Amino acid sequence: MLIDTHVHLIDRNRLSYPWLNDVPALNHDASYTDYLRNSRQLGIEKSLHMEVNVADAEMEQESAFIKELMDQPGSQLVGAIAACCPENNDFPAYLERQQSKPWIKGFRRVLHVVDDEISRSELFRKNVKLLSGTDYVFDICARADQLPIMVELIDACPDVQFVLDHCGVPNVKDKQLDPWRAFMGHIGKRPNVAGKVSGVIAYGDSENWTLDDIRPFVEHTVEVFGSDRIVWGSDSPVCTLGGSLASWVAATRLLFSQYSTDERNAMFYKNAQRIWHLQ
Repeated sequence: MLIDTHVHLIDRNRLSYPWLNDVPALNHDASYTDYLRNSRQLGIEKSLHMEVNVADAEMEQESAFIKELMDQPGSQLVGAIAACCPENNDFPAYLERQQSKPWIKGFRRVLHVVDDEISRSELFRKNVKLLSGTDYVFDICARADQLPIMVELIDACPDVQFVLDHCGVPNVKDKQLDPWRAFMGHIGKRPNVAGKVSGVIAYGDSENWTLDDIRPFVEHTVEVFGSDRIVWGSDSPVCTLGGSLASWVAATRLLFSQYSTDERNAMFYKNAQRIWHLQ
């Protein structure tokens, strides 16, 4: 069994995705119908929707769209990780509105597309700290070179549960293990952070990557966090930049075959159930 903690759904008739214009390979709809058909065949039984960096004015509309899909008969969506802008003064009011929406399990702000000073600002950190003592999880999406800044954010919010997306976005294509490896070690020492094994095939050499290309990045992520703080995500449809959902699931099962059954169960679904309070 797999719980997919990172699926993106795209409906360009419903919402605006300004960034897609710069990524022609992804500039198309990614429907829940297609994802559900493929995921069921691959052993994915539950899924969390990950926000898709819609236009700021449509963040709450995206959450409402996901709720509609969750309510469909046979849906395997069990929650949404919503977009947010902690750099804004109205974040506390935004957070208060989300508290009436139990399907929202956490929040994310994509940080590799904004100036580093945004996540370093006192306001940003003060607003993220508002998640302390709640069941909400904050996903960190940042490049490998930004990881030292993420350590600063994590240390400023010690009572917030963080999840580091995509193994910390390493440069898989050029096999650059350092300094990513050291940066990951620093983050792994923070007990309030879990590592998400997701997205790495999109950072390889297009569809020419091999299992050995991505193995050291996945294994080091598991090593620094431990099997009790690892979750898995497909990053569909972004994973199609380096193959397919099926090839990533197959690679996942091979990469994790060295671990015990208990360790695999923890990383494949039990940790996700605990971290996001899933039924």
